[in-house]
Amino acid sequence: MSPPIFRKNDQPTLPQSSAHQSSSTSKRQSIMIAGCAILSVGATTMVTGCQSNPTVLSSATVSGKMIDFETADTAQSQAQGRAFNASLHAKSERYAQLFDQEKYPSTENQAKSHLLTAIRQHLTTEHVSVSQANYQAAPFISPDSIDAGASSLFKTILETYVYKKETSGDYDSDYDSDNGDFYEAESDYDSYVDAADEVVVEEYAEESDDIAYDENGYDWYGYNEDGYNEYGYDDEGYDQDGYDENGYSRSDYATEAYETDDYESDSAFSKLSELNPKSMTEQYEAMQAAKQRGETTNVEDEFSGSSSAAGVIGKLLNMMNRTPEQIAASNEYQYKNLMFSSVSQYNPKQRQIQSVYSYDYVTPTISASVQIPLALDFDNSRITVDPSVIMPIMAIANPDHTPLPNEMASHTVSFGLPESITEQLPPAVLYDAAISAIQDSMAELAPEHFSAVDIRNDRFAKEVGASRAVKVYFGSQQSGEMIGKTLKYMSKSLQDYVDANPEKYPDGAMLKTAIDKLQLYNKGYQSADVGSLLQLIEAIGPISFNQINYYYLDNSDRLLAKQQRMNIGGDLMGSTTTVLNQVRYDKTIFKNHVLTPLLAESFGENAKLAIDGNAWMAEQRQAEDRLDTARYARYDYDSDYTDASDDYASDASEYDSSDYDDYDTDYSEDYNDAEDDTDNR
Repeated sequence: MSPPIFRKNDQPTLPQSSAHQSSSTSKRQSIMIAGCAILSVGATTMVTGCQSNPTVLSSATVSGKMIDFETADTAQSQAQGRAFNASLHAKSERYAQLFDQEKYPSTENQAKSHLLTAIRQHLTTEHVSVSQANYQAAPFISPDSIDAGASSLFKTILETYVYKKETSGDYDSDYDSDNGDFYEAESDYDSYVDAADEVVVEEYAEESDDIAYDENGYDWYGYNEDGYNEYGYDDEGYDQDGYDENGYSRSDYATEAYETDDYESDSAFSKLSELNPKSMTEQYEAMQAAKQRGETTNVEDEFSGSSSAAGVIGKLLNMMNRTPEQIAASNEYQYKNLMFSSVSQYNPKQRQIQSVYSYDYVTPTISASVQIPLALDFDNSRITVDPSVIMPIMAIANPDHTPLPNEMASHTVSFGLPESITEQLPPAVLYDAAISAIQDSMAELAPEHFSAVDIRNDRFAKEVGASRAVKVYFGSQQSGEMIGKTLKYMSKSLQDYVDANPEKYPDGAMLKTAIDKLQLYNKGYQSADVGSLLQLIEAIGPISFNQINYYYLDNSDRLLAKQQRMNIGGDLMGSTTTVLNQVRYDKTIFKNHVLTPLLAESFGENAKLAIDGNAWMAEQRQAEDRLDTARYARYDYDSDYTDASDDYASDASEYDSSDYDDYDTDYSEDYNDAEDDTDNR
């Protein structure tokens, strides 16, 4: 690299004015000269500040990082060259330290690296976990905040809309009532005119029977008996073929032809014009003025009794919103006594997850506890669960096929996916794709979402014996981006699996076609777009959600525990519910936990074999089929009996009528013959 060479630059000269011209031209040139002078002075100042001045810097005072070419000292020039190259190298190193995060990782990158190492190790080794979740509600806006007493934009728009609809409706009703006499008089007048028109029409109809035609066959209106004038048009202007003098038919003038989309869209958008910013601003000011005057204290309360759509919105707003007193009562009587806990064991080699979830609510007067054992086996495509919780519901819905607890051979039931599904997409492949996608997606998140945490005063960190902690923030944008990346990575893994098995998935196969289409859609968006979409939903919607994860590690980057804090709420609800979930990956705590015996009883080595849920459901279907067959057989029997009865009745009827008539006829004839014989005697 050649060292820079410093040259002395000449000072720029100012442009000179031209000869005198006309007054207008001279004025214009004066303005141009003034502008050029300002630019020249600025440029001169910049150049003067940047150029070297040999009269100021002597050869003795030249910096060691520069080369003085005005001296002929070779040793000095070489020393200056080495110093200059060292300076360039130092600048390059400093630049690399600023942007080369692989060689010079920042604090965030270091935290991210530690966490990714811990997660990869955690997901590939067998481990156990114990979790406990608690809830707490708080006002959405703190009473001490500057936003206290202010509504969100979404709620303000709803309130303004409700206020506008209700006030405009009251005005219309008042206007109608004040002008009721006028409308009634106008209605009477219209009725009188209609009656007069009917009289005229009837008189014309009576006279029309006596219409006379002239020698040319036209009446005094100019129409012949067929209703056409001398030009061949009827009274509506159409000829015998149905066209007017302009060549248009009757259908061209139909009402539907004028009902264009533009007109319909104008009428539809005319309603939306009521929501323009100026109108909404005026209505908002009127609503706030009404509140200040004491005419209304709350829009929801004011219109909650209305039966209109706006009144329904007001009722919903009033029902959703929670007061500080309600929030305090929920914490004291509900969340304070409520706890969700679970114990789990994870076997990555066999792709098995076994857990017991417990819901516990304990107060001095009420105690409720529900445990749900659940196991997922992705290798065998089965799910095992204890159905005791849903047995009461099943007994109500289907009492004939709901067994009693003492009738069950085991308290767990296992269900397997049909072979038609597992042959197309094995759950083990889907599981591997999901695990890999989670790791790769988290590795792509920006380092600024990861931060090292000072845990010197962290009580939970001391309980689990952590050496460091990493905080990961998942807002709506980060959550959406994570979802988008996970879906893309999973679809890519599934496509690789399908491409690696062409004999199983030929061209045109349903799964191959679906994955190809999914990959095509994945090219049309970026993962960050999903996060932006969730941000948009959060911005205009009545809900806000974010998640903060704290991962606690030891010196070897082994994951010891996790603390998850999730906040869900919104201004419409008036509160934010915080879910705090603490997970410990400690075998000692797992062994001593109260739910561990139930886990061993349900899924341990000595556990009873689970009931085959597929066979149980098949037996139910067979029983239903037998009942249906018997029912249809009874229908057929009843139908055959009815047909036989009808045939018998028909035969009996025919026999009685025909035989009786014949007998009656024969008897009458014999009787008449006997009378005749008697008379002849």
